[in-house]
Amino acid sequence: MKALPEKYVITIGRSFGSGGRALGRMIADRLGIDFYDKELLVKAAEKAGYDIDYFTKADERVPRIMGGIIPFSLGFYPMSWIGDSPGGTDRVYKAQCDFMHELAEGNPCVIVGRSADYVLRDVPNVVNIFVHAPVEECARRIVDRCESTTLDEARTLAERTNKLRANFYNFYTDKQWGVASSYDLCFDSSRLPLEEIADMVIDYLHRRLAK
Repeated sequence: MKALPEKYVITIGRSFGSGGRALGRMIADRLGIDFYDKELLVKAAEKAGYDIDYFTKADERVPRIMGGIIPFSLGFYPMSWIGDSPGGTDRVYKAQCDFMHELAEGNPCVIVGRSADYVLRDVPNVVNIFVHAPVEECARRIVDRCESTTLDEARTLAERTNKLRANFYNFYTDKQWGVASSYDLCFDSSRLPLEEIADMVIDYLHRRLAK
């Protein structure tokens, strides 16, 4: 099998409870590369000099803008037109973007969420994946990992989290969260075990990127 390039990034968008984070970790472990999810927050916070609790509250949240008069999807680094919101969401996003670009210049890695596919859209050797599943399957997974006690609570949590993620993605990009045309590969994680999906992703990587 031909070797993968020295620099490449796998980004994973995911609906809540679909197993996207677990898939990203699995792929990173198999390839022996770095993995960033909440870890990205910690490193970006440290680099920007912010408290991690401050960053966590603003993670994947849309800035609160007075009157809601500014439309979504105005593109990358909207720092010139977004004011310093009460939660500092814009500053959090810029710090994360800067850090993701630094990561792309270093070792291969997997980045989960944070509109990484859009942030790195002009970077070579980036493969973008989206993972989803039916709401009932997501609810069962959420209960299994002890993030809710009942399926009804899990469904509500999934719907609320997906809305937040979609609003965040649609606000900071000129694309739509979860739409297939925004990604290279899309998977319904209820159709196959994550191990087999990881095999398919790695096979795709070698077919597309290997020299």
